[in-house]
Amino acid sequence: MFTGIVEEIGTIQRVERRGQSMVLSIAARRIAEDVRIGDSIAVNGVCLTVVAFDGSSVTAEVMPETFRRSTLHLLTLGDKVNLERALPAGGRLGGHIVQGHIDAIGTVLSRGREENAVVFRIAPSDPAILRYVVSKGSVAVDGISLTVVDVTPQDFSVSIIPHTLEQTILSDKRAGQKVNLETDILGRYVEKLLMSAQGGVLPPSSRQKSGITAGFLAEHGFM
Repeated sequence: MFTGIVEEIGTIQRVERRGQSMVLSIAARRIAEDVRIGDSIAVNGVCLTVVAFDGSSVTAEVMPETFRRSTLHLLTLGDKVNLERALPAGGRLGGHIVQGHIDAIGTVLSRGREENAVVFRIAPSDPAILRYVVSKGSVAVDGISLTVVDVTPQDFSVSIIPHTLEQTILSDKRAGQKVNLETDILGRYVEKLLMSAQGGVLPPSSRQKSGITAGFLAEHGFM
């Protein structure tokens, strides 16, 4: 599990493609100083397993499913990537719960400044995931925990403070470029629970408004 707080920007130093799989070696001195074989790291929000490392780089393998569902297949030598190690037990949850499982690839529609912030509008490749994106909720963009500003049926926007922009690869993102998107896992669990309670199908009323009440939570063991 990750928190969406980027620890370091790494640089791709080797890309070995094998059909729809690949091996990535990433120059990342801070991450490489405290990592072991088998550890999980998030690369642009994608959970990967470390298979080799030295004092200045880490190597991870990308399987076909990850290759197809994320932007990792677009990486080339010299590209910058966001990196985060898995959250240790007792660590601070500075962002939100991020699994490193990509829901869709997003396209940056626009980038504009609003006083000290930069606002990005992003359209997911699968608009269906927007049902899990809510205004003032959380979303992970290239592994960065961000707060949603607004949502439409086709896209959503996020507002970035200068510190986050400087410490992540969002500083280089422009309209037309691709990003990895992961919605808040809590929304998906709530939807699954509601569907189970309704025999596997959400009633029309639940699609429009929350079906969670004190009675519902008590009935299902949450109170």
